[in-house]
Amino acid sequence: MVESAILSFYSGAGGTDAQDWTEILLRMYLKWAGRKGYKATVIAVTAGQEAGLKNATAEIRGERAYGLLRGEQGVHRLVRTSPFSARSLRHTSFAYVEVLPELKDVKEVRINPADLKTDTYRAGGPGGQYVNKTESAVRITHLPTGIAVTSQSERSQAANKEKAIKLLALRLKQLLEKEKKEKIEELKGGRVSIEWGRQIRSYVLHPYKMVKDHRTNHETSNAEGVLNGDLDEFIEAELQLK
Repeated sequence: MVESAILSFYSGAGGTDAQDWTEILLRMYLKWAGRKGYKATVIAVTAGQEAGLKNATAEIRGERAYGLLRGEQGVHRLVRTSPFSARSLRHTSFAYVEVLPELKDVKEVRINPADLKTDTYRAGGPGGQYVNKTESAVRITHLPTGIAVTSQSERSQAANKEKAIKLLALRLKQLLEKEKKEKIEELKGGRVSIEWGRQIRSYVLHPYKMVKDHRTNHETSNAEGVLNGDLDEFIEAELQLK
């Protein structure tokens, strides 16, 4: 079954190192997609101030793409000697990966046009290597929730706007489902978990090399291979938990 997975990457604690880590993660999943023969498109990026990316969104399309990648959602932790430290200190960085399925029909979510603020701009700067450098980039902000989405991958403003609207509908649908789940947990008397603080995997490059998934306890010393897209063993181990 051919399906799409929408991956969004957000830098967390760790300053410039975290933004660099966010870009490394984006490249890792793009390389994984290439290994699988999937079609990967970077939809939008926001460059970091000094290096790396503050955030990015990519679409990966292929056989069981979302089914394979959905377990990758969560906080990813990197430990390494910082290339941005004059004293070559060991640094820990965090980035969050969000994985959403493709929304087939935008009509599934009602969006009032009056609630939208649309901005257009040129897709350039350090992050421009991933997207088309045209004047057609579109950012749409949903005023009631503050959710903002961007599309830079298409060459026409209309196509970018259409893709941004689909991304917004997807995020609004996720928000509604999350609120519903939290309400049910509240009625049950349970505590609402905060996903951002949930570390799913660590990538250690110094003082030794190891990638370890904290849910499955699967690990490997081939850190370079993993960062170059060799993720299947981790994905399969996580799928076996289900």
